[in-house]
Amino acid sequence: MKTIFRSITPVKLLRSSISLAAQSLSLNPSTLIDDFTKFCNQRDLPKAINALGRLQNHGIRADAITYSELIKLCVSKGAIKEGKTIHNHLYSNGHEPAVFLNNVLLNMYVKFNSLDEARLLLDQMRERNVVSWTTMISAFSKAKLNEEALGYLVFMYREGVMPNMYTYSSVLKACDGLETLRQLHCGIIKSGLDSDVFVRSALIDIYSKWGELDNGLLVFNEMITGDLIVWNSIIGGLAQNDKGDEALNMFKGMKRAGFPAGQATLTSVLRACTGLVLLELGRQVHAHVVKSEEDLILYNALLDMYCKCGSLEDADSVFQRMANKDVISWSTMIAGLAQNGQSLKALKLFDSMKDSGIAPNPITILGVLFACSHAGLVEDGLYCFRSMKSLFGIEPGREHYGCMVDLLGRAGKLDEAVQFIHAMEIEPDAVTWRTLLGACKVHKNVEIAIYVAKEVLKLDPQDEGTYILLSNIYANANRWEDAGEVRRNMRDQGVKKEPGCSWIEDNKQVHLFVAGDNSHPNIDKIKSELNLLIKKLSGMGYVPDTNFVLYDLEGEQKEDSLRYHSEKLAIVFGLMNLPKEKPLRIMKNLRFCGDCHTFAKLVSKAENRHIVIRDPVRFHHFKNGVCSCGDYW
Repeated sequence: MKTIFRSITPVKLLRSSISLAAQSLSLNPSTLIDDFTKFCNQRDLPKAINALGRLQNHGIRADAITYSELIKLCVSKGAIKEGKTIHNHLYSNGHEPAVFLNNVLLNMYVKFNSLDEARLLLDQMRERNVVSWTTMISAFSKAKLNEEALGYLVFMYREGVMPNMYTYSSVLKACDGLETLRQLHCGIIKSGLDSDVFVRSALIDIYSKWGELDNGLLVFNEMITGDLIVWNSIIGGLAQNDKGDEALNMFKGMKRAGFPAGQATLTSVLRACTGLVLLELGRQVHAHVVKSEEDLILYNALLDMYCKCGSLEDADSVFQRMANKDVISWSTMIAGLAQNGQSLKALKLFDSMKDSGIAPNPITILGVLFACSHAGLVEDGLYCFRSMKSLFGIEPGREHYGCMVDLLGRAGKLDEAVQFIHAMEIEPDAVTWRTLLGACKVHKNVEIAIYVAKEVLKLDPQDEGTYILLSNIYANANRWEDAGEVRRNMRDQGVKKEPGCSWIEDNKQVHLFVAGDNSHPNIDKIKSELNLLIKKLSGMGYVPDTNFVLYDLEGEQKEDSLRYHSEKLAIVFGLMNLPKEKPLRIMKNLRFCGDCHTFAKLVSKAENRHIVIRDPVRFHHFKNGVCSCGDYW
């Protein structure tokens, strides 16, 4: 020992003392914690994680708030590896963090969509509070893991933790049926949370989803609401369930109550205008839209409304002014052009979309196929369908197959259409076969029509359109006994025909005309004007097509109602009440009959009017005696 001691010089002793002092200083717990806290506050993730490692090496822990901020930093930067490092540190040496910090970790795993890790952490926690359970229930609901979400609510009850408004708002989205929904509603009432705006909004949303609008309205009307969220839910629910009139009335009530119209409200109202094809009201909503900041969802809804109301000028104006466009914007405009008889423009816009770098989705391809089908572009349609998977990675769906059947059928390639259906990778449904049946009628192919009609009725025995169409195909072929047999089968099955109806908007009011119904207050005047107009058109060569009188091809209510088909009444009403510079926009629930199509063309020329008529499939724009469909519909 003496020899060693004597070998150490005073200089070496001094250096050793300084080194030990420095090490002692670097190991000072408060210094390490201060460095760690500083890097966390500066949001410097690499340095914070390094400082965390030094804390771990020396068995030192910082405060929960600092750890919480670091975990949130990991979430914002998508740093799952670093987040797990923090988790391991917090649980090291037999330590378990407080429930608050565990909940932050839970939220981190949820945000990273690591639900298995979140589940393991929850199981590991010795203490779990309402935030812990709600975090997991919400995550399962968003992931559509409904059974897990509902199961965890049961576990939560068993542990003696009572749900709060956020728990119920989340778990309601996981309802798998009305029975579960009613049980949850009872629990909400018992807990006294039925007055909470978030819970009420969620209840209205889920009742609307399950088509229980009456119950949704009961929730809304239980108390005077002072929150925009609840208004948005009821308006949205009504619009989504084709209750456009009620949605619009509710919107007016919301405005009278002094609530501002935000993005969610206006989107729902536009959906209602779209469903009812109320262009003028939609334009008023547009005025609200331009007052707010541009919102892509809202502008897409506006674009959809104009397209489905047949106003391509307005739709194009909105589309051109949109600063940002996504795949929905492009797809909506492509489909809108196709449905309004502008197929070539639709295909040109599709090329522009691809040039812009936006990848098409299945809806885009559907619009392109529709455009090809309604313009007779068979080869273009076949190429698009055959290459949609290889070029865009899109698997054909039932709608795409249906468009191809329509494309082949319209082109008169009926045998190829039958072969195509049999070669489909998915089972054809009644709609697919029904599409081909319409083509058989156009091309007067009785034998294929009989085969196709039987296929439709196997899948949908109550389809009145098929009975009517088949009966008239037989009648056109002079097979009267067969036509009568079809009619008898229809009566025996209790199948009733849907009455044809058309409606037109005037001065914010919708005027409805139903075949065989004389309830409109001005019906006598309208019929008188219609008779005069028919006389005028007769001088231009109009001869009523009596085939549609005898056989009721398109489902109007009475076989002798050709003269007073609902669209003719709506056209005359428009001529009587709308100014010349304003297009007549008419909606129809059934497909055009050939006689009314000819009538509308001649009226557009004789009266110099722009007439727009929408049937269940597409728009027909009549100008100067010509229809946008090119008589190919």
